Amino acid sequence: MTPDFAERRDALVDRLAERRDVSRPSTLDAMRAVPREAFVRGGDRSAAYEDRPLQIADGQTISAPHMVAIMTDALALDPGERVLEIGTGCGYHAAVTAAVVGAENVYSVEYSDRLAETARETLAEVGYGDVSVRVGDGRDGWTEHAPYDAAYLTCAATDLPDAVVDQVHDGGRLLAPIGDGRQRLVYAEKRDGGLDREDRGGVRFVTMRD
Repeated sequence: MTPDFAERRDALVDRLAERRDVSRPSTLDAMRAVPREAFVRGGDRSAAYEDRPLQIADGQTISAPHMVAIMTDALALDPGERVLEIGTGCGYHAAVTAAVVGAENVYSVEYSDRLAETARETLAEVGYGDVSVRVGDGRDGWTEHAPYDAAYLTCAATDLPDAVVDQVHDGGRLLAPIGDGRQRLVYAEKRDGGLDREDRGGVRFVTMRD
């Protein structure tokens, strides 16, 4: 019997709605709109709505749904805002972001050619083909489309990359897992060229690749 993915997705989002760190209706609507099963490997589709990371290609992972929701909520995104993502992976997080701001406003950088190509294909299949994906070193950001209203990393770095910070306009927001061994989710607002930082708690992400 084919799993009822829509029913499972709704049940998952209902649980996310009970969390104190996920409160914006736009976040919950985006999580409800994006079919996570389309972004996972075929053998893992039955586990698409278990709230945990899953392996994808090239030794990378798709983040747990609650973490995608927390990060989307923390950035307080509005429709039309321009967003830079570092670490496309399978494209799921980019799709959730696109469901909030509009696919044409999402720019994502992926280190792996293989992952970038697969993400483009999947994003197009599920209706988010206007998300822009390029292959490159995420530390460099994506200058051509700057300035951004917000930027986030889906991989852990030792600090927020200077180029990414520079590409966010003054008043913009950044979010990233920071640390080598023990990681913290760091939220920052850019003010007068500097960053006001907040520690949003411990997390565990794959590390940014060299």
